[in-house]
Amino acid sequence: MTAFVRVCGPPNSNFLVGYPGISATLPRIEGKVEVRPATGVSAPVSISLVTICLQRRETIHPAADSVTKKHLAAPRKEIIDIVGKEMLLFRCPAGKEYENVYSMDLPFVLFIPFGRGGEETSRRVPPASLQLASRTAETYYEMVVMVQQGHQEQKKYAFPVPMSRYDTLSTFGMYNRPESAERVTDHIVTLGISLPRWSYGPLDPVSVYIKLSPNLEYISKSKRVTIQKITIGIDEEIIYNHEGDEPQRKVKTLAKQTQSINVRLPEAGYFTNLGLVFPSKDMRDSEGIIPRGKQAFPMYSVGSFSTVGSLYKIEYYLTVKAHMSSARDILLRQPIVVCPLDHAGCKEEMEAIEQAAKDASHVKPDNPMLPAPTIVRMNDYNALHALGMTMVGTQRKPLIE
Repeated sequence: MTAFVRVCGPPNSNFLVGYPGISATLPRIEGKVEVRPATGVSAPVSISLVTICLQRRETIHPAADSVTKKHLAAPRKEIIDIVGKEMLLFRCPAGKEYENVYSMDLPFVLFIPFGRGGEETSRRVPPASLQLASRTAETYYEMVVMVQQGHQEQKKYAFPVPMSRYDTLSTFGMYNRPESAERVTDHIVTLGISLPRWSYGPLDPVSVYIKLSPNLEYISKSKRVTIQKITIGIDEEIIYNHEGDEPQRKVKTLAKQTQSINVRLPEAGYFTNLGLVFPSKDMRDSEGIIPRGKQAFPMYSVGSFSTVGSLYKIEYYLTVKAHMSSARDILLRQPIVVCPLDHAGCKEEMEAIEQAAKDASHVKPDNPMLPAPTIVRMNDYNALHALGMTMVGTQRKPLIE
């Protein structure tokens, strides 16, 4: 008899408990594996072994967004990793090939690594689930239940789990410290910028303080400089196969704003504030309806965000370019972090993260105190009662209590 397998999460909540990327919340996946007969009701199932693990699949195909290149380029590259450890849920006693069971409920908890165990792949904080347009790159997770039924082949059952990361929230103090940078191209003018914060989400305002200063050692040349315009923009850089021999870069400008100035560079320097709004992706279709999302991927209001996987990484830069006459243009690229949530959404999450950390303080990773498994074996006393049946003489009948 073939087994029917499904995974159920805790009542009225998601499989994922805690916040991946935030170690204090002990991010983990909780639930139970249910094994039943695939057909019929009262035919027992032979079970030798049941295990569960969290699996990460990552694929890239940089040419997938081009119809002409897609068929000529190298095939899609894919890697599969186990996140954390595989958990043994059931093994039949020594000396037995299998157990005949009517039903099995096997509780489990899979702890997600939070980056404190070194650089081994299985211990790194896993990157968030993401699927780029045209599937040029994607990362998705699935719980894989492996069932061994006597002499039959091992069967694997996969259940998708959307995974988000919460260590880039713009409300964290580390992202709210001002960042500054300077750039010089020909020693006549120095371009300096200051960012009040450096993590942004969809529709967040991006403000930058800009200073153009003359080099006082070349003041005669600096006086002839005219500032024509200043352009600021946000660039997205996707690096495919970044850990391999031939990394491939794709840079796209997401937003750009230009301010026309046409002013001679003063001896004291030129100061200005420029800003733009971080672009957002509209999740509604042409009729204003939000379509049902894919089970393996959370719905985001951005096309992508800062992330590092094994086959690709996505970085963002705030670019400031000063166009000048009598001096070379200056381009400055400052790295920024892009979060899938806007600033208001990040604030809302902070309280829940705090509560999750308090709840996690009672959980011991070495002994998570799982409920006992519920296994109804064929030879158990009144085993058929678990299926709502009973034996009347030599016939099976519905149980009437």
